[in-house]
Amino acid sequence: MSTRDSVQIPDDRDFELFRTECNSEQGWSLTYNKSGVVVWVQILEAEKSLHKIKCRMDCKDLSAETLYDVLHDIEYRKKWDTNVIETFDIGKLTVNADVGYYSWRCPKPLKNRDVITLRSWLPMGSDYIIMNYSVKHPKYPPRKDMVRAVSIQTGYLIQGKGAKNCTLTYLAQVDPKGSLPKWVVNKLSQFLAPKTMKKMHKACLKYPEWKQRHNPSFKPWLFPEQNTLSSLSLSELAIQHADSLENIDESSLSEEAKDERGEASDEDSVN
Repeated sequence: MSTRDSVQIPDDRDFELFRTECNSEQGWSLTYNKSGVVVWVQILEAEKSLHKIKCRMDCKDLSAETLYDVLHDIEYRKKWDTNVIETFDIGKLTVNADVGYYSWRCPKPLKNRDVITLRSWLPMGSDYIIMNYSVKHPKYPPRKDMVRAVSIQTGYLIQGKGAKNCTLTYLAQVDPKGSLPKWVVNKLSQFLAPKTMKKMHKACLKYPEWKQRHNPSFKPWLFPEQNTLSSLSLSELAIQHADSLENIDESSLSEEAKDERGEASDEDSVN
């Protein structure tokens, strides 16, 4: 799945390969292990800040189904994800694949990033997988106020272990399009990634109550007939190759004393 010549919708083999990589520990360096959250990093090209990151969180008070809903629910993400700037769906490809836009705040003084991805999902027994990779869409070219990043392979594996017990693994290989200073990679793996996982966990606990007040029966990821997105053809899309985008050299930037972006309190209410 990491090397593509054309836009394709992932098949069962791709999902199985993703699950295998999520469960593998070979070649990964442990960088964080605290309070039920574990983070590993795999440096691919240090000079390009190209790396993989894998986070795993045990959720002994959540069902796999609730976690799956939260990861899909774009309206709820706007409530709990304080890093999000803008996110929306562009169109659907199949009953379990679509294309969407997502932009997020980066730690100061870095420029903010955005991405357009082809996302697909699949329940596999008691497990669920959601994964994506970057594509180009003619109506959404790179913006001047953002750095267009590239998701080579990003996704979530949810493993159900009981009525209210599951494990979430987040795996990402993203080219941030720029030479990032080492402190960014360290901060991502040792602070931002664990914090995001914990924030997601808190959001999941509040989701059932929130969803009851916000269109409770609307879950197009479970019920495709509810999906009102316009249909896209694969021919409208192209692979977003990292080398076709502008490189931004931010390697000399130093970390600011107080990081205000994306650092909202974990206790933010979800209403």
